Amino acid sequence: MAAATTTEQTSESRSAPVPFDFSQPPVIEGFNPLPKVKDETFKDKFIRKTKENPFVPIGCLGTAGALMYGLRSFHQGKTRQSQLSMRARIFAQGFTVVAIIFGVVVTAVKRKE
Repeated sequence: MAAATTTEQTSESRSAPVPFDFSQPPVIEGFNPLPKVKDETFKDKFIRKTKENPFVPIGCLGTAGALMYGLRSFHQGKTRQSQLSMRARIFAQGFTVVAIIFGVVVTAVKRKE
């Protein structure tokens, strides 16, 4: 009787389904991955993101410009102009952060619709 049980267990273990097929991606219930449309180059992604939220690059350029002008003024010894430029840089950085947050909120609202 013990020999019959052993034979039954081995035949069941051979016919049992494989729990995971390594040739296919796993199936996760409730998750549907989006297919990749195409691979995007850095330039394509930059242009797309700039079109979605043009204020972020403008703020970045303003920040960099104010920083460069302030450093140049500081190097030349123009302390008043240097201080005003650093204040402008802080304003431009704040503008950029607000633009990023605004872009994130707009994108989140678009996805819900």
